Amino acid sequence: MLNSLSDALRDTLAAALPDAAFRDLTPAYLEEPRGRYKGAGGLLLAPANAQEVSTIVAACNAAKVGVIPYGGGTGLVGGQVAENGPTPVIISMERMTAIREVNATENVLVCEAGAILQSVQDAADTSGRVFPLTLASQGSARIGGNLATNAGGVNVLRYGNTRDLCLGLEAVLPTGEIWHGLTPLRKNNTGYDLRHLLIGAEGTLGIITAASLKLFPKPEGVGAALMVVRDPRAALDLLALAGEQLGQQVSAFELINHMGLAFLAETGPETRIPFDTLPEWMVLVDVGTFGGADPEAALEALFAEAHERGLVTDGVVAQSLAQRAAFWSIRENIPEANRLVGSVSSHDISVPITRIPEFIQRGGQALAQLGEFRINCFGHVGDGNLHYNVFPPKGRSRADYEAERPRVKEIVHDLTHDLGGSISAEHGIGRLKVDDLKKYGDPAKLAAMRAIKQGLDPNGIMNPGAVIG
Repeated sequence: MLNSLSDALRDTLAAALPDAAFRDLTPAYLEEPRGRYKGAGGLLLAPANAQEVSTIVAACNAAKVGVIPYGGGTGLVGGQVAENGPTPVIISMERMTAIREVNATENVLVCEAGAILQSVQDAADTSGRVFPLTLASQGSARIGGNLATNAGGVNVLRYGNTRDLCLGLEAVLPTGEIWHGLTPLRKNNTGYDLRHLLIGAEGTLGIITAASLKLFPKPEGVGAALMVVRDPRAALDLLALAGEQLGQQVSAFELINHMGLAFLAETGPETRIPFDTLPEWMVLVDVGTFGGADPEAALEALFAEAHERGLVTDGVVAQSLAQRAAFWSIRENIPEANRLVGSVSSHDISVPITRIPEFIQRGGQALAQLGEFRINCFGHVGDGNLHYNVFPPKGRSRADYEAERPRVKEIVHDLTHDLGGSISAEHGIGRLKVDDLKKYGDPAKLAAMRAIKQGLDPNGIMNPGAVIG
């Protein structure tokens, strides 16, 4: 059983750490973006290196005091905030932000866990390379948190999840031991892969302090198009056609529903939709080309063939980088519009790609039987990941529907499970979905997870209450 933070532990840490490691615990560290969780307090520490992290974790392990890792605070499932339980120590990575190395020859970048994702992208770009992880929160999200949650983003279709972009890690284990695994190797078959064990563990098995990341060549040309499709089934047919015509040049394929566009119009910022009327469904196709291929011509050819087949009814191909950025601003502003409207329940789910239309149809029908709702369904349809968010009718607030929230979530997650999908596609489990994981998770997998947790963290100090409770 964990203990609460004591004066004795505070004294131990004060004697072992420099003054600069101690921070004031402001409300920002006790909140999360959706306002569902609020931390009760704790001691906030901002170590400068892995050795200081080791010192903190070792002391907390000896005292049996919980440790909450804190990155950029952008997580959407409450993994960074402990509402209940004994008072913890919060370890912020805000001082560990160095880009240690960029090796363009080996296509490797080494950075500390507190590096802002945008800074990593910029460092890669300066060296003529691309780090392709792209998120709406990339201006504040930190690499350690991206790895701990195995973040997805818009480029998974081409480059994979964060797990696929990592070659090695430096991490502090629950005992305080430092694992020095910052390898640039792409082949390393030497037993259990601790890298993949820690990635996606959400800080429950250790704290990532640095990472070796994969870089990629910059595409010679980039382009984007918005295409109006008649329904989600047509969007999937368009995705298949894009794969046939463009292959690996397709970087992102985003499904957008009219409700998201209506929310943008309702809440701002002012966003120009390049169609006379808001389409019921449209897709944003983004490409990166090599070998002298013209991205505009490639997208125009895709539209022409799709129109010939009756898959699309209208479309606009970006004629400049500025127009491409404007197209992406539509997609990237939808989450903020959702936040301003206020959802009854938000869901980050994935289903087999071919079953997306069935999910959308059955989900709408099931929720309509429960009550009147507005549904904003959008997301990374190229990899099966939908953000399926349920909102009150216009003129009502989410507070009016708080009693219905558990049932809304249950309907969406039951359907997701029934179709062979996942109740967490890219946001993680955190504290929000602990009970859902118990309900829908495979029993053998859950037993193995508990055994791993017990073996590495027998005192249960690492992010207590997250993932497996």
